[in-house]
Amino acid sequence: MSKIKAAITAVGSYAPEYKLTNAILETMVDTNDEWIQSRTGIKERRILQDKDKGTSFLAIKSAQDLLESKNVDPATIDLVVVATVTPDMPVASTAAYVATQIGAVNAFSFDLMAACSGFLYAMSLAASYIESGRYKKVLIIGADKMSSILDYTDRSTCIIFGDGAGAVLFEPSSNEYGFEDQILKSDGIGREFLKIDAGGSILPPSHQTIDDKLHYVFQDGKTVFKYAVSNMASVAEEIVIRNGLTNEDVDWLVPHQANKRIIDATAKRVNLPEEKVMMNIERYGNTTSATLPLLLKEYEPKLKKGDKLVFAAFGGGFTWGSILLTWAYDN
Repeated sequence: MSKIKAAITAVGSYAPEYKLTNAILETMVDTNDEWIQSRTGIKERRILQDKDKGTSFLAIKSAQDLLESKNVDPATIDLVVVATVTPDMPVASTAAYVATQIGAVNAFSFDLMAACSGFLYAMSLAASYIESGRYKKVLIIGADKMSSILDYTDRSTCIIFGDGAGAVLFEPSSNEYGFEDQILKSDGIGREFLKIDAGGSILPPSHQTIDDKLHYVFQDGKTVFKYAVSNMASVAEEIVIRNGLTNEDVDWLVPHQANKRIIDATAKRVNLPEEKVMMNIERYGNTTSATLPLLLKEYEPKLKKGDKLVFAAFGGGFTWGSILLTWAYDN
């Protein structure tokens, strides 16, 4: 019996309509357009302004986009995974709610938290389930409402992040193309450099934690940047070498959209020209778990069956990794 190969067969995405531009941020915090662009490459980011809507709203919209674009019956989905660092609420699974709302009535579901590497980890998980032969359709969604955990008086974080969601469907490949290889890593040394101090079991919510703004994202930017540049580039290079590929064999680099300088460093390490690098950071900023599927949806019209894609991401924790995938369909 031949080995089952897992392939991406459909993609979807959703980004809120409101655009928080650098010009608007200049009126909110001590910063300016030139400073932001030179350090991050970001010009604007999307924000979900409706306070009554959470990450599940973004996730549902991206899943519906996928289902409608490929005419997928949600009842045939076996598993729904939502990668996120901003779940709707503690304890209650965001993925379970999303699955119900999109009509995936026969699926089991759960959330996955690995910061900006969350979608990469979810891809590995989805491929493993498909390759096992146990499931036929696994829907993974990367979704984050980062605006809900940002302090808009802190220019070191509020300029970076935006809201958005993307979805990918994994199924058994109908050809020889699909998921090829992975290198996934983590190191708890990153726990102190990118985090939210309060709201967990160590420091539960209180009037004091709210007054001290401990429920917002904190980032030691210089340290995170140093680790991200080194590790994200290293795993991308490693997976290319391990699979005997040259820069000519790689058709696309699909990098996490955290900072244009990190993306450029990763592309340089694997010797890829700008035209082979997927990038939309200037319009969305860092949407955390959503960056990779947002890229896939945007570049889907350019992708061809047989294209070699190298995914790379780095996130808080620290978590990072790279995946090699051969695109399985023509748009």
